[in-house]
Amino acid sequence: MTTLQWLETPCRQGVSWGVPWPLGTVADGTRFALDDGTPVQSWTTATWPDGSVKWSAHAIGPSEQPDSSYELVAGEPATPAQPVHVERADGEVRITTGPVAWVLRQPGLIASISYDGQEVVRNVRLVSLRQNSPDDDLGGPREQTTATVDRITVEQDGPVRAVVRLEGKHGDWLPFSVRLYFYAGAADVRIVHSFVWDGDPDRDFLAGLGLSADVVMRDEAHNRHIRLAGPSGFLTEAVRGLTGLRRDPGEEVRRTQVAGRAVGAIPNPEVADRLQRIPQWNDYTLDQTSADGFTLRKRTGAGQGWITIPSGTRAPGYGYVGGVSGGLGFGLRDFWKLHPTRLDIRNAATDVATATVWMWSPSAPAMDVRYWHDGMDQDTYAEQLEGLEITYEDYEPGFGNAQGVARTHELSLRVHDTTPSAEELSEHVALLNSPGLLTVSPARLLEAGVFGTWSLPTADHQDIEARLNFLFQYYVGQREQRRWYGFWDYGDVMHTYDRDRHTWRYDVGGFAWDNSELSPDLWLWYQYLRTGRADVFRFAESMTRHTGEVDVHHLGRWKGLGSRHNVQHWGCSCKQVRISSAIYRRFYYYLTADERTGDLMDELATIEETFLVVDPQRKVRPDVYSPDPHALSIELGVDWGALAAAWLTRWERHGDERARARLVGTMSDIAALHYGFLTGSARLNLSTGRFDTSRDTIAVSHLSSLFGLPEICSELIDLDLDVPGFEKAWLDYCRLYLLSPEEQTAELGQPLQGISQERAHSRLAAYAAARTGDPELARLAWRNFSVDTAEWKTTPVDGALMPVDEAAFISTNGASQYALAAIQNLSLIPEHRNDRGGTAWRSQDAQS
Repeated sequence: MTTLQWLETPCRQGVSWGVPWPLGTVADGTRFALDDGTPVQSWTTATWPDGSVKWSAHAIGPSEQPDSSYELVAGEPATPAQPVHVERADGEVRITTGPVAWVLRQPGLIASISYDGQEVVRNVRLVSLRQNSPDDDLGGPREQTTATVDRITVEQDGPVRAVVRLEGKHGDWLPFSVRLYFYAGAADVRIVHSFVWDGDPDRDFLAGLGLSADVVMRDEAHNRHIRLAGPSGFLTEAVRGLTGLRRDPGEEVRRTQVAGRAVGAIPNPEVADRLQRIPQWNDYTLDQTSADGFTLRKRTGAGQGWITIPSGTRAPGYGYVGGVSGGLGFGLRDFWKLHPTRLDIRNAATDVATATVWMWSPSAPAMDVRYWHDGMDQDTYAEQLEGLEITYEDYEPGFGNAQGVARTHELSLRVHDTTPSAEELSEHVALLNSPGLLTVSPARLLEAGVFGTWSLPTADHQDIEARLNFLFQYYVGQREQRRWYGFWDYGDVMHTYDRDRHTWRYDVGGFAWDNSELSPDLWLWYQYLRTGRADVFRFAESMTRHTGEVDVHHLGRWKGLGSRHNVQHWGCSCKQVRISSAIYRRFYYYLTADERTGDLMDELATIEETFLVVDPQRKVRPDVYSPDPHALSIELGVDWGALAAAWLTRWERHGDERARARLVGTMSDIAALHYGFLTGSARLNLSTGRFDTSRDTIAVSHLSSLFGLPEICSELIDLDLDVPGFEKAWLDYCRLYLLSPEEQTAELGQPLQGISQERAHSRLAAYAAARTGDPELARLAWRNFSVDTAEWKTTPVDGALMPVDEAAFISTNGASQYALAAIQNLSLIPEHRNDRGGTAWRSQDAQS
């Protein structure tokens, strides 16, 4: 039995979630039920090497009175009173969720939506606008396109949850995938829309990207209603308003209309006989052009002037158009955070209105993804390395192309048989922006033995816990104060601070957007695992959505590779697996069962082949090397760690024997190398998936262990995959890295070169200490971790562009690695913290 609890408050919508299980405790094929009789649908998302279930996923439908917690047990699940029904016939997919029937038909998304047999919505489609030059060149004519669906795939067909995937393109560009999520008894569909940018940055400028739906309007104009959500309530209007008139229709009429109920006969003939003289408001627009403001306007029809409506700051991105006979609620999650966004209602005074959710507002300047500088004559590797020395940017002509980057949005459509109340709409807004999620407790997650080395907070180390909390809260505050929001930016953080200008180095080469550098994704997810905090989860969630989509190329030359930190997310010529690594996506996928994140990890099925395309070390190699499919150079830290994460994830999710063979085979090969991980790199044969084990040199990089290698090695060793020598190879690396040069020479015949990031590597010494029982290694780990005893605090700064709180000593590299070292050291060797003795023999590096 496993207790399920809500991440935030109980919610009444359908939800899906994941549950981990200890090795060997749940047999494959086990049926699950909820002990209170709530219908549940279950499936397996990962298995342990012995075939038992490692992660299961579950779904329940909406409930008027959801329980505060649930008990998940083995058993036969209850059947929903109104199961999701999926029918494939005549080229259509028809889904029934109770009173609502949905018809999917190519080339659009949804052909028709009916409530109790009456059509409410039709022709749900994706739309886009393109122009051939940027707005600063006065732009060009805008080409409008309705996207075409080429393929419809039913991925799940009930009884609680149905999932349908639709794939297509916007004319000749912008491939997309859309998943539609239906739950038994629900009147809404959750829409996850992902698109890949594949244009020519010099001539393709996306001027609008949206989802449109036509809404059937049957009621008299004064019984048709418009609702647009603001920060604290709604714009509440009727197409033909009966309030504020010179002649009073009566208090009951006015109250009834504002409440969205049907206005019957109007008792005052001075109003009833003059309805045709009251303007009918046909069109509405809410435009969120920045994180700080939206505008509202309306008009009576095309060709008529727009009337400004009092505007506001941050709209939650939800609207309704319809009447007392039915209508449509529509919205976009994180609306203001993903600006420029827009909500449109058109033709509300006609028989068919149109609602459009714009993911890129047509009011904004057209999307411009051109590279941000002209190259500054950096044509050769030598010149590019000079640039790296001064701005930290790894530039190379042609590599700063946005080809293949992606973005995912979450939208909602909800059909109604009458206009919903303000209370209902408020609930729908909340559900849109903080969708419900069931979880297990941190203690239960820890008991399952997933995600390697971590533990729960204790009262014994409140000083470290306070610092961990300080770091998280600082980044929450910096996101808000520095406005780290926007279509391409939301979810990421900045890399390094500029204390002179009192700003992050948003415009300095490789110091700007972080792009998972030194694993902030891991820091956030491990902090969530151990605390269960919803605010940490939401921050990590937004980062996962960003780094997995925007910072990675999903098609084209660099498919499967991510881009190193840069002023633009795709700008750096360092295209590497260390950014696209599955280790950053696995947490969100397993905790939520999110299929889109699963897609991103599936893209890495043959990730090792990317080393044929780009040699990560091409600019700094002392040797002559050209990528060879029979001898690909693979760095045993940054590179192999990402390969291992991809192979392990592929194996546990899909039972992929090729992935298992490559994972276990290369583990054996690393064990067979004379110096193991200290060898630095090895040559991989793509055909066999094995390393050449003849290399016997030593080459250590301070970066090798900072992109998930310790975390994935911890998991692999826990799996006990019967690979003799692998654990010893890893423990040797962990043990030797922080030893003195004299101790290293005594064992290896030479000291290790390039040692830095000692605090970060303290967790490696801690791991070796815990595995071997060596107290001196434990003391060494704590000495190298505990070098900073100053108070951590922020300082208010006045006179900057905006008032800010500054902690100029913080970098994202330092924050991420401090947090990971703290979390793992406290898990591995807490008992030795006050017994460290001596000093750290090397100084700590503030910047990698």
